[in-house]
Amino acid sequence: MKEKAMVLFSGGVDSTTCLGLAIERYGKENVVPLCIVYGQKHQKEVEAAKKILDYYGLTHMELDLTSVFAYSDCSLLSHSGQQIPEATYASQLEGSQGAPVSTYVPFRNGLFLSCAASMALSLGCSCIYYGAHKDDAAGSAYPDCSEMFYNSMNSAIYEGSGKALRVVAPFITCNKAQVVKEGLRLNVPYALTWSCYEGRERPCGQCATCLDRQKAFEANHVADPAAAVV
Repeated sequence: MKEKAMVLFSGGVDSTTCLGLAIERYGKENVVPLCIVYGQKHQKEVEAAKKILDYYGLTHMELDLTSVFAYSDCSLLSHSGQQIPEATYASQLEGSQGAPVSTYVPFRNGLFLSCAASMALSLGCSCIYYGAHKDDAAGSAYPDCSEMFYNSMNSAIYEGSGKALRVVAPFITCNKAQVVKEGLRLNVPYALTWSCYEGRERPCGQCATCLDRQKAFEANHVADPAAAVV
């Protein structure tokens, strides 16, 4: 029987590239996208995820973890009064004394992977894909995207599942430009993806993830296909 893979899927560049990789390896009939709602300020990523899944002819599972983050003041969350910074991650980390950026949702990837592990085991999956890369981990901006975190979570899930399930982070040693390069090879529908932390009609172009996305496409000498269609 062919292996099945679960993909933590948000509708952004990294998770969509992970989805493309999983489909290439396992075939779309053996890929289970898991979309997680956690109290975001907007629904743009959720809307993008649905369009991308329609493109691939896939259905998804959805999990709502909003209540877990009710006590967090992370600037990405709908109940937070904090403004989303209009600056690169590097400039945000200056003088932060090693603290994560304000858009870090407390232990989000740890929670997502743990929940995904329970669901993946029940569905007969042998692995969980997630799109962490080294640009997000740099300077502890998002500590749950680091290689050390990945190795620890993979070990915990592998042992805790009776060695039946592993975590796959194909971009853990890559930067975002390398993620985009792989997605271009896979013909990932980047025109349908959404990265911006704001929920406006068009990407703001000023938040850290918009700036990272712009640089990644520029490094590959291609225009961002989403810029013309959003």
